[in-house]
Amino acid sequence: MEILVIVLNKTEKLEDLMMEFNNCGIRGATIIDSMGMIKVLADEHADDIPLFGSLKMMLNENRPFNKTIFTVLCEEKVSIAMDCVRRVIGDLSKDGVGIMFTIPVSKAEGILK
Repeated sequence: MEILVIVLNKTEKLEDLMMEFNNCGIRGATIIDSMGMIKVLADEHADDIPLFGSLKMMLNENRPFNKTIFTVLCEEKVSIAMDCVRRVIGDLSKDGVGIMFTIPVSKAEGILK
């Protein structure tokens, strides 16, 4: 089993991603609000460092948070879920889209296989 973690900057795509997961048999995920390091630094140090003031202006103030999604999956479903992310979200190698990665799980309880 593995945990698939997705940090989604395009939060407007969250519902579409959850629907795609459901359509592909991915039935459980947890979603939390999160914030990137640059946003925190821009908020906290905008007056101290001119660069951060510029960054703050570039950041979308209407969307200061991103969503972090994690789901525990059997190995066969990891590639299916990652394909769902690519279909709905697009190219994660582009700036500001998001990231995804997996972490091995050695033991789990309460997980439907």
